[in-house]
Amino acid sequence: MKSMTGYAKVQSTVGDKKLNIEIKTLNSKQLDLIVKLPAAYRSRELEIRTLLAPLERGKVEFTMSEESNNATASCFNRELLTARFNALCETAGPIASTPESHMMLFNTVASMPDIWNTADDKELSEAEWGVLEADIRRAVELTDQFRAHEGTVLERDFHLHVDLIERLLGQIPPYEAERIETAKERIRHYMAEAAVKEVDHNRFEQELIYYLEKLDITEEKVRLQKHIDYFRQTMADEPSCGKKLGFVAQEMGREINTTGSKANHVEIQRIVVAMKDELEKIKEQLGNVL
Repeated sequence: MKSMTGYAKVQSTVGDKKLNIEIKTLNSKQLDLIVKLPAAYRSRELEIRTLLAPLERGKVEFTMSEESNNATASCFNRELLTARFNALCETAGPIASTPESHMMLFNTVASMPDIWNTADDKELSEAEWGVLEADIRRAVELTDQFRAHEGTVLERDFHLHVDLIERLLGQIPPYEAERIETAKERIRHYMAEAAVKEVDHNRFEQELIYYLEKLDITEEKVRLQKHIDYFRQTMADEPSCGKKLGFVAQEMGREINTTGSKANHVEIQRIVVAMKDELEKIKEQLGNVL
């Protein structure tokens, strides 16, 4: 079992650049990719999205950023900056005749993205992309390992709740016999109150059996036990089982609800409420299972 919550951070050295690769994942019904890249790497976005596909499902935020250094910080297109600054001064004319206005114009031009780092905006070579691709794959693998660890924690928690539901299910039989006897006595009491003198005992037994069959919860208990076993088996056998476990939990809830509606006994109702409480705790965490 794996969680949809994951995290990984990898540092990559591509040529003379140092890149920080970060992956964060949260729960989502589908694979929702958010890719944030520096301008020089946007041509590789499609390949990067393909590399992230093994994460299967969840909200995946992939961020890649360059570590700044002195060489990069001092690299700008001097000719382009000068040309744009002069053009703005000519256009502004008398309005921009003061030193303060000149400084504002200069700051405006200097903040334009294409002024800075033009030397680093060249596309990656195939060799550089090979290095970066390997590091992205490693980040994806580390994220998957993080998810597997979180999944182990979730699995332990699920086992605790499922085991408790199973124990509560085992507490029902002692009250069933008492419930049946109570139902029989109630029917006999009603007949006595109605002063029924002549009773067809065969017909009475048939009606009693029919009534008790409606109260019988044997099938519900058997099906609930099978769902519990299947829930455990699915956790053990399938790493990406979130959706399937959700369906099994729904079936468990259906059997528990039917048991409650047929119970007609205070103690059984209390057991049903306790089982529902444990099942809700399971459902709250199922949304985070891959």
